[in-house]
Amino acid sequence: MNRTANVVRMQLVNRNTFIWIPLMILFAAFAITLAVYGIILFSVNGPIDEPMYSGGTQAPLWYFAIVGVYALNLTFPFSQAMSVSRREFFNGTMATALGTSLVLAVIYLIGGVLERATDGWGFDGYFFYLPWIWDQGPLAAALFFFTAAILAFTIGFLGALIYRRFGLIWLLATIIGFVVVLLVAALGISASDSWSAFGHALAHAKAVYVALSGLTAAAAAAGLNYVILRRAIP
Repeated sequence: MNRTANVVRMQLVNRNTFIWIPLMILFAAFAITLAVYGIILFSVNGPIDEPMYSGGTQAPLWYFAIVGVYALNLTFPFSQAMSVSRREFFNGTMATALGTSLVLAVIYLIGGVLERATDGWGFDGYFFYLPWIWDQGPLAAALFFFTAAILAFTIGFLGALIYRRFGLIWLLATIIGFVVVLLVAALGISASDSWSAFGHALAHAKAVYVALSGLTAAAAAAGLNYVILRRAIP
């Protein structure tokens, strides 16, 4: 347990990767969004009938895929030189990712609560609060954002592991294979004339169910990460 905690401390030695850069991206996206809302309000010179929503909340969530890459490439060789077992490295790294994803989800939760309490900062403009995600309540929204961050992390970590263990060719082959699977699925939907049903299912999907599905995918990716990590080159 102490060695796993040491891995957490090792990952947080460079706080930029896990803490400051995600926060900078988040608050930069927030500031830009508010500036755009201000420009819109100034341009129309009056109140807007419809609330304004932003997709800028995605920015730090996508960055967590890069965090997954950094978490392996920047610390794994050093951990092996310090005689940290691969299991301890994996457990400590995942604990760090889970903790920082939780912190990010709490920030989104607080931001959404503030936006709802102030009617979108007083001018009906929303950044953290998106109705579809919040329809099932604040905790469901927090779970959704937590899932998005940890899923992005495990995917980034997996990509870095495939590159380190098998090389660039296999990484590209994996990406191409995934794209082919999506194309085959799209072809199947087209062949069965099911796009309307597919669109209906997406439109009516609940955020909590999407989050639970994402957590399942993240757990599967984490398990695959551990299997590959056991044979990865330091």
